Amino acid sequence: MKKLIRDKIPAIMINNNKKPHTEILTNDDEYLTALNNKLIEETNEYIESSLTNSDMHTQEELADILEVIDTICKLKKYSMSNIIRYKLHKKQKRGGFDQRILLKI
Repeated sequence: MKKLIRDKIPAIMINNNKKPHTEILTNDDEYLTALNNKLIEETNEYIESSLTNSDMHTQEELADILEVIDTICKLKKYSMSNIIRYKLHKKQKRGGFDQRILLKI
C-alpha cells in the first residue's frame, strides 16, 4: 500500500527505530492523484472523528484537510485568496449551509 505522508514522518519513524520505505513523487499528475487520495482519507478521518472523538481531535482532522487543500492549491498554482473569493461569491449567490435546509428527494 502506498499513501502520501507528511514531510517529517520518515525522520520520526527512523527515530522510533523503524525503516520507512519511501519514494518521491516527481510527476505532478501522480502527486495530484496522491493528494486527492489523501483528501479523501483525511475527510473520512474527520467524519469518523466527528462521530466518536473529542472536539480537539475533530479540529485536528479539519486542519489536516486544510493542509491537503493548501498543498493542492500550491501544486495547481491556485491562489488561496481566489479560492476564498469563489467561496464568498458562491455563498452570496446561492447561500451557505447555515439554515440547515435538507432537500427531500
